[in-house]
Amino acid sequence: MRIISGKYGRRRFEVPRNITARPTTDFARENIFNVLENFGGFEGKSACDLFAGTGAVSFEFLSRGCSEVTAVEKAPVQTAFIRKVAEILGDDNLRIVRGDVFKFIEDSGRAYDYVFADPPYDHPRFDEIPGLILNSALVKPGTVVIIEHSKARDYSALPYFNQRRAYGSVNFSIFIIPE
Repeated sequence: MRIISGKYGRRRFEVPRNITARPTTDFARENIFNVLENFGGFEGKSACDLFAGTGAVSFEFLSRGCSEVTAVEKAPVQTAFIRKVAEILGDDNLRIVRGDVFKFIEDSGRAYDYVFADPPYDHPRFDEIPGLILNSALVKPGTVVIIEHSKARDYSALPYFNQRRAYGSVNFSIFIIPE
């Protein structure tokens, strides 16, 4: 795993072989973060990374200046890896939640500036996720929501849809909660 830009830019971490996550490619991550930079940057902002996997997106948010990032991941191997990388970086601005994303969305009383979700593409409840996030306490006026998905999915009819970006086989739907 490579952190692309910011204060931890170009740092690499060896991902354990037994991780089952499908990490966002470096190419796609670099491009979507360049797009997100145009939505007001990251300095002092908060972010939530749902289905965090290796934590690559969480660490990219931290590296680019987010003052607090919450990574939500259910799998113990992935959670341990995220914790290990956070310890190596010595960054106290990462909160790791080991648990079910759906329960986290339902129970969270905290809103973020950015909410990023990268569920497994074959998750049986995948198509519920954008609506659950958009109707949750995770968002507030001005929140940018990013859903990573395959090209087979189309969320352009959902409220607050802003744009869709495709980088190779990786697609992102971006939503902005109006201020």
